[in-house]
Amino acid sequence: MQKDLFVYNTLSRTKEKFEPLAAPFVGLYVCGPTVYGDAHLGHARPAITFDLLFRWLKHLEYKVRYVRNITDVGHLENDADEGEDKIAKKARLDQLEPMEVVQYFSDRYHENMESLNVLKPSIEPRASGHIIEQQLMIEKIDQAGFAYTVDGSVYFDVEKYNRDHAYGKLSGRNIEDLQSNTRELEGQDEKRNPFDFALWKKARPEHIMRWPSKWSDGFPGWHLECSAMSTKYLGEQFDIHGGGMDLLFPHHESEIAQSTAANGTESVKYWMHNNMITINGQKMGKSLGNFITLEEFFTGSHKTLEKAYSPMTVRFFILQAHYRSTVDFSNEALQASEKGFQRLMNGVQALEKIKAGEVSTIDVKAFEDKCYAAMNDDLNSPILISHLFDMVRQINSMADGKEQINQTDLDQLKKLFHTFVFDVLGLRDEAKQDSGNEKTAELIELLLRLRIEAKANKDWSTCDKIRDSLKELGILVKDTKDGCEWEILS
Repeated sequence: MQKDLFVYNTLSRTKEKFEPLAAPFVGLYVCGPTVYGDAHLGHARPAITFDLLFRWLKHLEYKVRYVRNITDVGHLENDADEGEDKIAKKARLDQLEPMEVVQYFSDRYHENMESLNVLKPSIEPRASGHIIEQQLMIEKIDQAGFAYTVDGSVYFDVEKYNRDHAYGKLSGRNIEDLQSNTRELEGQDEKRNPFDFALWKKARPEHIMRWPSKWSDGFPGWHLECSAMSTKYLGEQFDIHGGGMDLLFPHHESEIAQSTAANGTESVKYWMHNNMITINGQKMGKSLGNFITLEEFFTGSHKTLEKAYSPMTVRFFILQAHYRSTVDFSNEALQASEKGFQRLMNGVQALEKIKAGEVSTIDVKAFEDKCYAAMNDDLNSPILISHLFDMVRQINSMADGKEQINQTDLDQLKKLFHTFVFDVLGLRDEAKQDSGNEKTAELIELLLRLRIEAKANKDWSTCDKIRDSLKELGILVKDTKDGCEWEILS
């Protein structure tokens, strides 16, 4: 097992060899969704990115505790300390209980993640279920001298923290820039500095979600939940914290400050961030109104889409780019991914039908080494996919009799393809599932057996009818000297 994994640490801005802390497990914490609307393509990218990391760490035989939170309280409209709670606003507009909103969109999110074949995390805590832990962390921050209270609200004193620690080290910002660039917001004149952030907010009379505390009836600040829940489930120090680049500042920057102030030490060894998905160069997101939900991708119902795209097409589209690079959405790019994904699945099917020979002209060990090297190089999924495509070309050559492979190498090649295509990249053969119907492939094979029988009986009419009917359904049948083969047309 090749465990020489290197990851890009946002904090040091370099690739570092992954050396887990001395714990009984690798601790992985990833910021999950704020569940006040349907998941869109921008939500899919961090989910798939850190699913890839989770899968790879497990393949390298690490024991992993993967925590991915759900934000269901405290995330205000403008990602700062003003405005209305996003879930409370949705609840008020739809005349629902806030937890009805949370449950509905959490269920929808989980359905989307299952469609994308994203593995479930080890623990999925909700912010509203950890109010006590957040209050206890505020008390520790206050006792350390980095918090102040104004009329029932508690704020983190960034300027005071910066005297002893470097606030802004993750995002590369400094407090002088914050002082000159942070604007005063209405209702925030109670802060000592506009860049201070809320640990606890006193609830206004109309605020729906509130809890009693020593400071006021109120609710926790958005940044606090991740610090409190990661500490509870992974300890005061853990290995990896992940999320999208859009969370780097102020969310993750504030997490570092809170955890350091409360625990006396930085909590995270490796910070990992996926880049954004854009449309025409602009970040995709709810706040910009340019997002396409995953359900719209799967059904083709959005006006921007030329057709529906399957969950595995979407997953393959995201995996074809390195997680730290920007991905720009277009129908052309998705259709190219659709063809590439089908080509890979056809290669897997062809590999299953290869018959071993006496010698090998295929270097399976070199292929294996290249696949491991790609994934160990900061999860370089596009390079891994390119190696898989190179091997698909050789598989097609073997099918045509131009190259040979012995039984030992054939068994190893099948194992490697299953490992990297299905276990690591997390792809599914949708031809076999056909929207969850795992019997589709068996039905096709049954029809083809009937066609072979018809051909043997010289019933050419039935033989042609089966072939033509399958072609109308997008399934191409090819006659071979050993019978026939089939593939899904792109």
